[in-house]
Amino acid sequence: MITSNVELTARINGAAYSFLSEGGGRKKAAFFGEKRVIDLVYAEGRRERVASLTDLYPTLISLDNFEEHADRLQDLKVIFSTWSMPSLGPAELDRLPSLKAVFYAAGSVQDFAYPLFKRNILVVSAWRANAIPVAEFTVAQILLSTKAYWSNSRKFQQPDHFPGFHGRGNYGATVAILGAGAIGSAVIERLKPFRLKVVVFDPFLSNEDAVRLGVEKVSLRDAFERAYVVSNHLADVPETRGVLDAGLFVRMPPNATFINTGRGATVAEREMISVLRKRPDLTVLLDVTWPEPPDPDSPLFSLPNVWLSPHIAGSVGDEVLRMADFCIEEFCAWEKGEALRYAVSPSMLANLA
Repeated sequence: MITSNVELTARINGAAYSFLSEGGGRKKAAFFGEKRVIDLVYAEGRRERVASLTDLYPTLISLDNFEEHADRLQDLKVIFSTWSMPSLGPAELDRLPSLKAVFYAAGSVQDFAYPLFKRNILVVSAWRANAIPVAEFTVAQILLSTKAYWSNSRKFQQPDHFPGFHGRGNYGATVAILGAGAIGSAVIERLKPFRLKVVVFDPFLSNEDAVRLGVEKVSLRDAFERAYVVSNHLADVPETRGVLDAGLFVRMPPNATFINTGRGATVAEREMISVLRKRPDLTVLLDVTWPEPPDPDSPLFSLPNVWLSPHIAGSVGDEVLRMADFCIEEFCAWEKGEALRYAVSPSMLANLA
């Protein structure tokens, strides 16, 4: 435990951000969010671990009971949360004058981070932890897609119909990654043992980082025209809504596959569906949609070249515990004045799904 104030400078995307970590005893902390979700993510001793490291407020806080407890949270320094983190506006933050940091055991912080940044409150996200299972799931789908597993298995329904292989294979196939943020870059790293040509569309990816990752930067159109498998990891921001449209899907090579484990809103679904009806050779694997789940009468449920999964690529089951572990480790590093690995800056939000 440190006994004096430590000025911690975190370098995030090349820029320096300073966050004050105050010593002098255990910091007052509280869990914010829904009980069901907090109990799920901070299970198997994680919540008890937070209690042992902090002066933990005994009640879980949500917007429903915030006003009731606000006067007793004047000296609150730290919030621990996960999915269901409430968006705290100026009125709520005025009632939390001592708040210094939020440790969020999940991925995207788009829904609540901006008001915190305006007050120089540190935001730490387990985005790298959540990227791990998504990357593993995606790599598995990519390798099956280059073998045309989905279309071959669909056609092999009768013993007297043994389809000939019409896929590309896992040697030298071109794979396009859309978005080289936390998840996209994790997918790229996990594809390195395989003899694949990886191209990337990401306007935020520098030439230097492309060289480091061993990928070729391409335009969005080139990604769809050249790749046998296209995997979407674009962030859900206004500029990307519906950006994956019919004009891209029609350019996909014969028997190509599109994978979406990113955000459903980035796909113009009606346009994609119109192309899939005309191009039965294409395969689409959707772990996310917009809306989610799709409307009951959506053609996505009946198109033979579409496979739906119920948003399972991210942290599920025991995988969610890793997110809590990342946040607890970051809290301990912050208290000691050590460098942070998962702090989020405003500039990162454009590329953080």
